[in-house]
Amino acid sequence: MDIYTVLLVDDEEEVIQVIQKKINWEGLGFSVIGYANNGVKALEMVEEYQPDVVMTDIRMPYMDGMELSKRIKTEYPATKVLIFTGFDEFEYAKEAVHLEVEEYILKPVNSVELTNVFTSLKIKLDQEISEKRNAETLKKYYMESLPFLKTNFYTTLIEGRIRENEVEKYLTDYQITFEGPYYCCLVVHTSSTQVEKNMNPVLLAMSVQKQAKEFLGEKWKAKYFSYLGNTVMIAQLANESAVSELTDDCDRFCRYARRMIGAVVTVGVGWICSNILELSQSYTSAREAVSYRALYGTSRAINIKEIAPQETGRFETVNDTEISSLFKVIRLSSKEDVIEEANKYMDHIFQPSKSLQHHHIAVMELVSILYRFAANNDISTEAFSGDMGELYGRLIEMAPDALRKWFVDICLAFQENLISSRNKSTKSFVLRAQEYVRDNYGNAELSLDSICEVLGVSNSYFSTIFKKETGKSFISYLTDYRMDQAARRLLETNEKSYIIAKEVGYTDPNYFSYVFKRRFGAAPSRYRTEHGKIEK
Repeated sequence: MDIYTVLLVDDEEEVIQVIQKKINWEGLGFSVIGYANNGVKALEMVEEYQPDVVMTDIRMPYMDGMELSKRIKTEYPATKVLIFTGFDEFEYAKEAVHLEVEEYILKPVNSVELTNVFTSLKIKLDQEISEKRNAETLKKYYMESLPFLKTNFYTTLIEGRIRENEVEKYLTDYQITFEGPYYCCLVVHTSSTQVEKNMNPVLLAMSVQKQAKEFLGEKWKAKYFSYLGNTVMIAQLANESAVSELTDDCDRFCRYARRMIGAVVTVGVGWICSNILELSQSYTSAREAVSYRALYGTSRAINIKEIAPQETGRFETVNDTEISSLFKVIRLSSKEDVIEEANKYMDHIFQPSKSLQHHHIAVMELVSILYRFAANNDISTEAFSGDMGELYGRLIEMAPDALRKWFVDICLAFQENLISSRNKSTKSFVLRAQEYVRDNYGNAELSLDSICEVLGVSNSYFSTIFKKETGKSFISYLTDYRMDQAARRLLETNEKSYIIAKEVGYTDPNYFSYVFKRRFGAAPSRYRTEHGKIEK
């Protein structure tokens, strides 16, 4: 039996306590994950916990229940909203209907009424999830996939096998439109190992494809199809900067898929291009981005531009399977794995039975490939400096064991350089955000969205990196910094609390006092008195 989560919202804690005790939540198939005493706090908890149901009062400080319901319905449409209130007013009820609120309940709420409401809601939630998980429905989704000719065209396009003079004919014959002006490949990877019991992995992947189309398709005018066990989507963007918003939407979809249909999904976001003939390179980079789930985790979107700004050239042209596999290991795996893969490559490429001429050609190609990888990834090419001909000559004369050691050492040096660059890039990225907070904390409009816009990254990637480096979410860091500045002003100046509130980015003095007390355990005026300043 599915257990659904409930968030309770009311500024009267005793009301919350009564509601929690009035009904047998577990027996009805629900679990109360917590409560909030105002709409702002509730919205933060909805973002963090993604509850199935929010039960909220109307009259609350900072953000009332109607505004909270509107925000939830807009940003988290799968979450059900119940309103319970002491106000039996037609306008409230009318607005609740407009917002498609599940129930409008008048206080005081009795246990029988509340039990009936949640019993009905449980049946509705079960039906919705059953429809998405039902095997017959999944088979129907499979039969409704794109027609063969369109799928074949998209597949051929990302494989780079369509010539420029053929494009227009294909688009006309298959009634396909690409408006652009920019395009981006998404690789939607559904784990085949992390699957719920009795769930068919193939049918689950098709369900994810269907949900991805519904979640992302219309907004991003996306084409979608199956390819090599994944769903590939071709998104269309109005401008290049829209890729950050696209990444955040993909990230929300991954969490949605995990919660609604039990699928572990990772979305790789490739490079942006302005010509559909370049989609093959965008696809290659998106598939590479999915590989980075080993570093950044699953059930999220991974944008190749964000995770490897210095590790990947615009488009990598190496097609050799063995060397591509080695480079992947250099980026993602351990030192031991690099040594093993490098030796495996040498065993395959430099076989004793091959001719001396073939050996010379193999050495030249090896140096060329290594040099190109170093250049594409902003790695020092010191090992290749000087006369390239002299380097070729030296390597050709090396004994097999010496050449093997040189190659393994180069691969390990590449790995160390990439790790160092990644760490420096991440720390620099966080430092820029912290410096921006120090310079702009007084701006009431400063938010997660605005800092990501300044840095040119998606919310999901920024939030992950910032918390990993600082131990705090960005909003917590910003709030703490503002409170520290407010505390300093309270002790060093005689300014009124409402003036200080405005100076540190709060337009509502009451909410400022609420946040300040939550941080320091005392209201601003009392804090000032206890620490040596008296507000006049």
